[in-house]
Amino acid sequence: MNIFILSVSDYIYSTQRIYKEANRRGHKVKVINHLKCSIKLTNGKPEIIYEGENIIDIPDVIIPRIGASASRHGAAIVKEFEMNGVYSTASSLGILQSQNKVRTLQIMNRKNIPIPDTLFSVNPENISEQIDLLGGAPIIIKLQEGTHGSGVILAESKKSAKSIIDTLYSTNTSILLQEFIQESNSEDIRAFVVNDKVVSSMKRKGLEDDFRSNIHQGGSGFKVDLSPEEEKIAVKAAQYLNLPVTGVDMIRSRRGSLLIEVNSTPGLQGIEAYTKDNIAKEIIKFLEEKCSNKTLKTKS
Repeated sequence: MNIFILSVSDYIYSTQRIYKEANRRGHKVKVINHLKCSIKLTNGKPEIIYEGENIIDIPDVIIPRIGASASRHGAAIVKEFEMNGVYSTASSLGILQSQNKVRTLQIMNRKNIPIPDTLFSVNPENISEQIDLLGGAPIIIKLQEGTHGSGVILAESKKSAKSIIDTLYSTNTSILLQEFIQESNSEDIRAFVVNDKVVSSMKRKGLEDDFRSNIHQGGSGFKVDLSPEEEKIAVKAAQYLNLPVTGVDMIRSRRGSLLIEVNSTPGLQGIEAYTKDNIAKEIIKFLEEKCSNKTLKTKS
């Protein structure tokens, strides 16, 4: 196969792992910085220009590693490849939807995937009512497009919550409010899904004085077995967002496991280190299966 990894750098751990595993298994693989790609549309013939060359017809598959800061441009590049019949491990629409927390949770709620009680508003005049609708403080305040645990705030009192929310509304910052699940104990679960199957899962634990469980914020992790219900949640979430390769984050509560986020560009470093699972290999094996079934390209 000819494989393109869309990534801003070939020094990123996840990019390196996928590259090495694809190369080890005999495939042609190249890292393409999607921020340096240009789309040219002319006379009904689209082109993707990279380093002076039209690359739209080169890859059999692409593996997007699109960060939130470049989601719109990155998704446009992915969409152009998709329309040219190139298979992607993350759909362009799925990338955009997953990087908007409100949109993700709207879809999950409509599909009856369990989530924490969530409220989205831009009305600064009824902040007190918004907090009460979630059962009162403490509550979680999240930026809609924060990543790696950044942009997540715990407001422990109604007074502090009102102050934080009012400040964010005044700066036109898009936020959402969620109930605080006390019993989660600063822990969450990352399920890594590849081709409708959970190939690895870990529990992440935050620092002693930090309610966030994200490893990028200094937390730790260890391998964990998922319940059948948790596996179902993870696989269904990946399917609903059309993300064949994705990370699904959940927390355990008294009323069962709740989905909190879906990541179209899940990192490999933490989960491979803590679980010893070779996720990069699973991704490439999945693409080999797709290629052998001759479902990669649909060009006429």
